[in-house]
Amino acid sequence: MSENASIYAQSGVDTAAGDLAVELMKSAVSRTHGPEVLGGVGGFAGMFDASALLGYRKPLLASSTDGVGTKVAIAQAIDKHDTIGQDLVAMVVDDIVVVGAKPLFMTDYIACGKIVPQRIADIVRGIAEACEATGTALVGGETAEHPGLLGVDDYDVAGAATGVVEADKMLQPARVQDGDVVLAMAASGLHSNGFSLVRHILAEKGIGYSEHSAELGTSYGEALLTPTALYTAPLLRVLEDSTLDGAIHVLSHVTGGGIAANLARVLPQGSWVEVDRASWSPLPVFRHLADLGGHSLESLEGAWNLGVGMFAVVSAAQAPQVAAALTAEGLHTWVAGTVSLSTRDLTGFEQGAKGVDGGAVRLTGTYAA
Repeated sequence: MSENASIYAQSGVDTAAGDLAVELMKSAVSRTHGPEVLGGVGGFAGMFDASALLGYRKPLLASSTDGVGTKVAIAQAIDKHDTIGQDLVAMVVDDIVVVGAKPLFMTDYIACGKIVPQRIADIVRGIAEACEATGTALVGGETAEHPGLLGVDDYDVAGAATGVVEADKMLQPARVQDGDVVLAMAASGLHSNGFSLVRHILAEKGIGYSEHSAELGTSYGEALLTPTALYTAPLLRVLEDSTLDGAIHVLSHVTGGGIAANLARVLPQGSWVEVDRASWSPLPVFRHLADLGGHSLESLEGAWNLGVGMFAVVSAAQAPQVAAALTAEGLHTWVAGTVSLSTRDLTGFEQGAKGVDGGAVRLTGTYAA
């Protein structure tokens, strides 16, 4: 270590640890690189050959940025860091596919109190593996030590990605028609939203993350760290199926804000949907947490996905074929409702969600047992 680096280390920043972390993650990151990625790992800027865009008639770039929220607190509590990366990629890239875009590349940012090389490598390996699974090149990133601001075991992660879609293939509310079928796709668990409420419920009950749960069949921490499902690759394959061309009109990623709000924001003004709760049974993790907190499942629909990770609004004539294709791709899919453009009283519906003047959605009925 040079004298300058040693002086910096005295302030709490260990550049040697950062270099080691890069070496540990390099092979995983490199596996996401195709011939369009230039310069390898470690440059000041990630380089991506955009020549492929010349094959588009009118390419539209889609971008998204996100983190995983307070789910990282659970990873830190049980010292398990190899799934948070998939959560990050899912939260970013699965937003891009909502408009029908194919992700091209992604960058990540990790802020931590102290660089622990193996911990950082575990996080980035999870990011890289999820990028590889979604066809996304991980072209760059940053790991920054913030001693004095974050505790030695604290960190947060964020990422940003860019994708592309042909202009006339973009999924948007204008495509939605009266009578369209709403298909729901299963979630793997809580995904990466509503964890402040989760942590509050467990804290109120004095339950530690390492404590075993008979209802969940594992520790609370392990159950809660179930990684967010990746929808991008299977959705893109279905979107590219020539026999289903134009059948999918819009997609909605069920993230912060819950079920109704996220579906409402992709529907056109004047449309409405009643999502049938009886069409699915919320996963055990939701039922158990609701019981612990003394909440009804219905009262949690604005915080948790309750088992629905993505919606597709599709042509009624092709709904069975789309549902079959999605299920064949490993996405358990079912009919959850029907879009209507008829005039009606919308009292009790979710409207204007996330600042979007979209459609109106409410959930009806009782959840399946």
